[in-house]
Amino acid sequence: MSFNGYGVWAIYRFEMARALRTVWQSIVTPVITTALYFVVFGSAIGSAMTEIDGVPYGAFIVPGLIMLSLFTQSIFNASFGIYFPKFTGTIYELLSAPVSPFEIVLAYVGAAATKSAILGLIILATAAFFVPLQILHPFWMLAFLILISVTFSLFGFIIGIWANGFEQLQMIPMLVVTPLTFLGGSFYSIDMLPDAWRTVTLFNPVVYLISGFRWAFYGTSDVGIGVSLAATLGFFFTCLAIVAWMFRTGYRLKA
Repeated sequence: MSFNGYGVWAIYRFEMARALRTVWQSIVTPVITTALYFVVFGSAIGSAMTEIDGVPYGAFIVPGLIMLSLFTQSIFNASFGIYFPKFTGTIYELLSAPVSPFEIVLAYVGAAATKSAILGLIILATAAFFVPLQILHPFWMLAFLILISVTFSLFGFIIGIWANGFEQLQMIPMLVVTPLTFLGGSFYSIDMLPDAWRTVTLFNPVVYLISGFRWAFYGTSDVGIGVSLAATLGFFFTCLAIVAWMFRTGYRLKA
């Protein structure tokens, strides 16, 4: 079966158009929320903690804030994108169409990752109005931005297939991903923690993603850049394997 580029483009375009229909929820709300984080954390905590690893505190939290929005929006966009056809029953038309599982994933995950990456860049531009920024490794910054967007969009796609209701759709992002992000060094360096707590924190996978992304900005990180990249790629391939298994077995797709 040849690659159905038209089918992929049709799904991708439809998902991107949905972002324009919900621009307040997709773009404006995350940007306003990030600005409030700068006001609260930058002013309140930044006045007491001027620098971390030689980086002004307001600038130090920028990568963490971008990652916080990136994680949640990637999951939301991808999970809702595939859950809605399940909810309305149109998933059967999609599965019977001349579009392969790879093409379906490529379209939905590609659209979700595109929206998340654009949002990340918008938040980065917004942050420049509040704090002085420098990006020492722009290539790696974009590489991590795209890789993490795609990885968490895959994760969101898995949640969308797994979920049996809107409550389950929101449960993992709200009760798992967001707390792990806050505890993963978004607003502080884990080197500031006591040794015992630092050891516990290293079991948080989000630490490695935020650390690698922050390294791309300032050349400083809580863990080695190689470890961060390996952890990100490991999560990516794990999600890819789970998606492949779901389509192969028809898990919650054909029932």
